Amino acid sequence: MKRKTWTKRLTGLFLSVAVFATAMGGMVSKVEAAPVASQANLQLEAKSAILVEASTGRVIYSKDPDVALPVASMSKIMSEYLVQEAVKQKKINWDDVVPVSEYAFYIAKISDSSGVYLNLGESFTVKQLSEAMTVVSANDATVLLAEKVAGSEAAFVEMMNKKAVELGMKNTMFVTSTGLPANELGPYSVKTDQPENLMSARDSAILARALIRDFPEALEVSKKTNFTFRTGTPQEWSKKSFNWMLPGLISYYPGVDGLKTGHTLAAGYCFTGTAVRDNMRLISVVMNTDSNTKRFAETRKLFDYGFNNYKLTKQMDKNVPVKGFEIAPVKNGVEVTVPAVTGSEVNMITKIGTEAKFTPTVTFQELTAPITQGQVVGKIVLKEEGMKDTDYLQPEDATKAGVDVVAGQAVEEASWIRLFFRSIIEFFSNLFSSGTGN
Repeated sequence: MKRKTWTKRLTGLFLSVAVFATAMGGMVSKVEAAPVASQANLQLEAKSAILVEASTGRVIYSKDPDVALPVASMSKIMSEYLVQEAVKQKKINWDDVVPVSEYAFYIAKISDSSGVYLNLGESFTVKQLSEAMTVVSANDATVLLAEKVAGSEAAFVEMMNKKAVELGMKNTMFVTSTGLPANELGPYSVKTDQPENLMSARDSAILARALIRDFPEALEVSKKTNFTFRTGTPQEWSKKSFNWMLPGLISYYPGVDGLKTGHTLAAGYCFTGTAVRDNMRLISVVMNTDSNTKRFAETRKLFDYGFNNYKLTKQMDKNVPVKGFEIAPVKNGVEVTVPAVTGSEVNMITKIGTEAKFTPTVTFQELTAPITQGQVVGKIVLKEEGMKDTDYLQPEDATKAGVDVVAGQAVEEASWIRLFFRSIIEFFSNLFSSGTGN
């Protein structure tokens, strides 16, 4: 009796161990099958967010990045882009003097609205108004700039939406130049089913990246911690930047030099930030946090994660050939090919402590002599094995971004007699080549 009982106990114990081992085996296999680059759990207290490395477009972290949400004054990044573009295209000048309009004066009087208190009869330069818009989010300065660039805010908003499409912003719709709700502008209100400007976190990062890429001088303004208006007059007025992550302010973070805050009741507290460290620039977006300081605290989490876990690594030196793409074909040249080399260092973002493998692809332009040494002849793209298009800010970052490939030497244009004899040689060469197959 005792022996049978003991045997049953042993059998039960064996089965229990077997079941436990099977379960643990399943758990181990699940862990091993998990993606190596699984996203960190940052417990981010924001409705939507994204973190991107600027040069490559690599997305390091995201949380519901494609949901269109109210963005408030982060809309002014687009207004700033269009002002910069208008200056570059010589449609306006930084020194142009702009008189205060009735609309700008009305916006200046809205309570709890950021502004520089523009008055009728005053005039300011485009540069002064642009700095007011960028540093202290001045709504009155923004609408005055919109009128200067496009003739009216309505026409400027059309430009904003058109540019959003051009930049590939797929979840964006602007109704005002400032981010103020369109139905809260008194006699200037716009009747619309969508009174708030909407952008996704991804779109805000696309816009910020475009501004930094196309107009890097914009960072010289956005990094200012203090703004003074009406300098040298009895009405001189100063205010600190709303970006509290800049040096000397209460949420300071090393390397931050932009970009734009936003707040309305519907948008909550938002922030599109950018910081650079060890030649790596990150762009972050947090949307709909619950307090002024929270948006910076959540941005700090993103920057800490990015800078502590990723780095830009050199994959190729400047002026070196790419294996498999050492020469590019040339038409009408003394030589029929030209050596191709990298135009600059080729850097890629990698996770610290891991080894990433990159596959190089070079796309050559159609080249016709003469070719000068150093002339761009194509583009090299490095794609990390296992990376998907969705791991980048935009699909084209995975396929079109990269570093220029340049001519390693000059190629002179061939004379007509050389080209004539070359064509004869090629004709007979092709003739004999086709004949050998019969």
